[in-house]
Amino acid sequence: MNFSKFEEKIGIKFKNENLLKQAFTHRSYLNENPSLKLDQNERLEFLGDAILEMSITEYLYKKYPKKTEGDMTALRASLVNAVTLSRIASGLDMDSYMLLSNGEAKSMGKARQYILANAFEALIGAIYLDSGYDKVFGFLEKNLFGKVEEVIEKKLWIDAKSLFQEKAQELESVTPAYKVMSDSGPDHEKVFVVGVFLDNNLIAEGVGASKQEAEQKAAKEGLKAKNWQMK
Repeated sequence: MNFSKFEEKIGIKFKNENLLKQAFTHRSYLNENPSLKLDQNERLEFLGDAILEMSITEYLYKKYPKKTEGDMTALRASLVNAVTLSRIASGLDMDSYMLLSNGEAKSMGKARQYILANAFEALIGAIYLDSGYDKVFGFLEKNLFGKVEEVIEKKLWIDAKSLFQEKAQELESVTPAYKVMSDSGPDHEKVFVVGVFLDNNLIAEGVGASKQEAEQKAAKEGLKAKNWQMK
């Protein structure tokens, strides 16, 4: 696998090419090719996750001096998640360089999304080890930090579930309840349908790859159904 075009795309030339290759090496690939002397990317992902959180925290702290700790935490969470990171990874064409088993190579949807998000974090770890923190920060300024304004403009950082509970208690003196209406699909690609209830009345439903995601989507739909606008 030649990574020169990818290095051109991200504007970083690796001194240690093995680090870059490791960032793209999924555990499943080594399970199918045990004779290859490669390391999989999970340790780099572990490191990259911490560096990524530190970088976005520093950026938000300096960029928004008047935002509260709670607001910055919510903003950070809206950026450092599988959906956002996998989109950035796709934009960098990381999918074309992934070393995957035949089975994982066929995976789609949420499974592929998590593979790409994890690889992006592994790439951050690889850049850090190869070139240091400043190079990572510059890479993220170019590829991630610009998403903050979109998140604020579209209010993607607001926790719908917390807001729905706040409105329900304030306006109707009741605490919302969530119930799994159905779940389907194989274990690695489950789909949950969750309903949000007020006084045993179904207000809305949400669909997600986890119960937590489905609850958030149900709360968001509940806000629309009750005409409780996001601030």
